[in-house]
Amino acid sequence: MVTMAGIFLMATLPLASADFQYREALPGYHYQFPRDHFEHEDFRTEWWYYTGNVQDQQGKRFGFELVFFRQGAKPGTGNPSTWAVENLYLAHAAVTDPSGKKFLFDERLNRKGPGIAGASAADSRVWNGNWQVKWTGEKQVLDALGSGYSFHFDLTPLKPLVIHGEDGISRKAEGKGRASHYVSFPRLAASGTIQIGRETHTVSGTAWMDHEWFSQSLSADQAGWDWFSIQLENKTELMLFRLRRKDGTIDPNASGTFIDAAGKSRHLSRADFTLEPGAKWGKYPIEWRVKVPTLGIDITAKAVLPNQAIAAKNAGPKYWEGAVDYAGSHTGVGYLEMTGYEGAVSLK
Repeated sequence: MVTMAGIFLMATLPLASADFQYREALPGYHYQFPRDHFEHEDFRTEWWYYTGNVQDQQGKRFGFELVFFRQGAKPGTGNPSTWAVENLYLAHAAVTDPSGKKFLFDERLNRKGPGIAGASAADSRVWNGNWQVKWTGEKQVLDALGSGYSFHFDLTPLKPLVIHGEDGISRKAEGKGRASHYVSFPRLAASGTIQIGRETHTVSGTAWMDHEWFSQSLSADQAGWDWFSIQLENKTELMLFRLRRKDGTIDPNASGTFIDAAGKSRHLSRADFTLEPGAKWGKYPIEWRVKVPTLGIDITAKAVLPNQAIAAKNAGPKYWEGAVDYAGSHTGVGYLEMTGYEGAVSLK
């Protein structure tokens, strides 16, 4: 859900004009691809998440993340200026280097302006400065240049696109519109390069792509969420999330998706799985017991590096997002996102 996956601009942005109303994520949405891979400016909030686990030819492991956020700011004002702020674009890039004990992170915040940032179906890309994802059919090419690192990846789907939730929505809270439209490519073949300092590594592995769009999501009593992407060695995948309330209880609107080896997906309700936090790094649980009894899955997630906390300066509180390994009844890799541990998330 990351993918609820981040994020945190919503409480600080100006309001739309009184004549403008954003659409809500409602049941029965008719998805249209490739169009729905790109911008939905009639919804207030949108993000594209790319995470992956790769290794070089010597077996050195890396995690990577590239995330683009679009946040509707003040549409419908009639301001003709190129610099009018109708949408803001935030981006996060990160590299995890477990053997070097490094977590490298950068962020960008821009308005569209004369093409500085944006998302465009016409151009088949999403970008913020020289960070971008460019689509050719379903193949996606990522590029990012950060402080002391850069990466370039070619991503090719190994499984069909998955639509999460039921009846076209992934519900996050009770009430009309408190949901998102949420799609993923759960297993992408990733090949490319990661440069850290003066060293360039030719790498390959797997990646996961999430795309969500909505206009409201969390309720006032919710603090944040814990989200898991799981790519198992038996060629199956899981997406799971739970929502935490401010009083410490777990909201019933938790769910997930299981994708079998052939690419067929199955919705999971809160009753189908458990997520039990274990050892912590600071406030963040960096070990979790993950159980899906009906699938015979009982695995433990462990962070490959304890400190993968993202200290964003431009928007909201810290959150933790990083590469993890899974072991137990099955083995695999994935990513874990945890929000709301250092201040409640506000997603209006």
